Amino acid sequence: MPRQLLPVPAHFTGRACDLRALDALRSARTGSAPQVAVVSGPAGVGKTALVSRWLSALAPEFPDGQLYADLRGHTLTGPAGPTEALAGFLRALGASSIPGSLAEQAALWRSLTADLRLVVMLDNALSAAQVRTLLPAAPDSLVVVTSRHRLTGLGVDGAGFHQVGMLDPAAALELFTRGVGGDRVAADRPAAREVVGLCACLPLAVCLAAAQLAARPRRSVAALASALTRGRGPLETLGVEGDTAVRTALDESFATLPAGAAGAYRRMGLLPVTRYDGPMVGAVCGVPPEEAEDFLELLLEVNLLEETGTDRVPGVGDRYRFHDLVRLHAGGRAETDLPEPERRATLRRFVDWCLATATSAEALLTPSHRTLPRDYAHPAAPPVAFDAQAPALAWLDEHRYDLMAAVRLAAREGWDASAWQLVDAMWPLFLRLRPYDLWTEAHALGLEAARRAGHRAGEGRMLTSGGNGLCHTGRFDEAARWFEDALRHATEDGDERQRAQALHGLGRAHFGAGRTQEAELHYGRALTLREAIGYTRGAALSRVCLGEIALAHDRPGLAAGRLATARAELVAEGDSYDAARALALLGHATARGGDARTGMRRLLRALVEFENAGSVHWQARTMEYLGQACQEHRAPTEAVRWFTRSLALYDPVSPTDAARLRTRLREVDPRTRPAP
Repeated sequence: MPRQLLPVPAHFTGRACDLRALDALRSARTGSAPQVAVVSGPAGVGKTALVSRWLSALAPEFPDGQLYADLRGHTLTGPAGPTEALAGFLRALGASSIPGSLAEQAALWRSLTADLRLVVMLDNALSAAQVRTLLPAAPDSLVVVTSRHRLTGLGVDGAGFHQVGMLDPAAALELFTRGVGGDRVAADRPAAREVVGLCACLPLAVCLAAAQLAARPRRSVAALASALTRGRGPLETLGVEGDTAVRTALDESFATLPAGAAGAYRRMGLLPVTRYDGPMVGAVCGVPPEEAEDFLELLLEVNLLEETGTDRVPGVGDRYRFHDLVRLHAGGRAETDLPEPERRATLRRFVDWCLATATSAEALLTPSHRTLPRDYAHPAAPPVAFDAQAPALAWLDEHRYDLMAAVRLAAREGWDASAWQLVDAMWPLFLRLRPYDLWTEAHALGLEAARRAGHRAGEGRMLTSGGNGLCHTGRFDEAARWFEDALRHATEDGDERQRAQALHGLGRAHFGAGRTQEAELHYGRALTLREAIGYTRGAALSRVCLGEIALAHDRPGLAAGRLATARAELVAEGDSYDAARALALLGHATARGGDARTGMRRLLRALVEFENAGSVHWQARTMEYLGQACQEHRAPTEAVRWFTRSLALYDPVSPTDAARLRTRLREVDPRTRPAP
């Protein structure tokens, strides 16, 4: 159950009127749609802290979980796209496979949330349109949006609105006192009031000022007040949003940092990411991760950094983030203090770290794929070491948007080898977690980079891996063009294994498009070539696909022969996952051929193997085959049972498959009314 809300800041204070206003919005809800509340106000005014405090008290009212997404409305990396936030929500609710299109993701989101009581916090939104796709379907859910804009367009969705202003002077002084300590403030209360006034009662600036004093116990409050006014004009020059106050406070905080932490702060401000961890910061600073963790702790101590507070992921360490204004300041310090070659070197070290660590995960998760070279401009310390597949995959999942940002950065800067190699290293992420939007975008960038670099093997890999992604999104004709390009290149280069891969991909593209004769021809050519070069596992995979085509042509006997051979070969090769796929299809073919008892026995064995492998999609598909076997052999009660179990697994991951199962249930028993 997701518990993703950010922690309430330790020194949260005041805001009683704001909390009462939000309670009033909650009480005034009408209608059957999810309740939406928009909390707006200037940058640094404490919108996120206020909403986190309010929702923490409401958590018991939402037993099905609390979801959080940072929509990055005002960051240099650009606002988060709807598919990014939706994919995160769907994974949090248990979806193991995310549809490729936004429309399918939104439909699945509505289906999954229809009967849930959720609270959803959408932080830092840019527009009403960015929010609207993320609204759940459940009438008993609550969505709270924070934004610098009022987002009045959400009024048509029934939203209520609350504007957050600066703290009143007494509350601002209390916030400052909590951060500094009562004795120090009491010793010079006038100076404390001056500091709060110089901070424009803006919570972010007040917290920064308090953190400076907390980190320097010998410094007086009066000395801080003097530092904040140094070189400044009249108090009236403060901007409406307190930007000048924040900038001054940040400059003063930065000036107190030791050299190492100051360098980390600058370099972090350059990176095209929104979250940071020790290994990442260590790589860009050229220090061990343990030393980088010390820098992060110091930045956290002086309020320049905050913990994300999101669910901990196995295999992934603590993660931190900047407030938007702090990140802008860090980037500004880098532009001012670091020469251009050093800034570029920092970005290149980030790309190299992403490439090295993703390659480490790739070598463990898909060793047969790890065949192409890796080039580094700045060979780093040993990358993150993974001792098992689960943490390796968790790292790829947690860093998927960091990796994608690195691909875009490398392509933009002309680091073409790094760009296509990083896409290649991300293969286990694409294969196992299926982020279809990233899959297709990454390979489009990687293909262009490999072509610019003149790396033929890299170009071929981008074409075949990218073609698979296009097949998964239903773009079969486009995929066929990619595989045809790959086939032409492999033929020119005399690369027989890559040629077979391209032929196999063409078979898949044609099969997906419904052109089964063309598919069978290409799969057959791939099989012949793979057998000729001794690629046993590849030959077995082509045989599995030929077995599927035989089933599509209603030739279960031919299918069973192909699949039995493929099963034996894959078992001998140690490929347990694909061996289970072959067994499930073999059981289906056997049952369709008239031997229901043997077919059911094989299907049940395949189901156990998929349960052990954690493959939800193939568990559901095997249950569907079991239901079909029962239906064809006049066991309607058992057929309904298997179809119902299959539907329960398909529902959270595939609307198309779920719709097919509902149709099957109605065919078996028209009185069956599965949940919509």
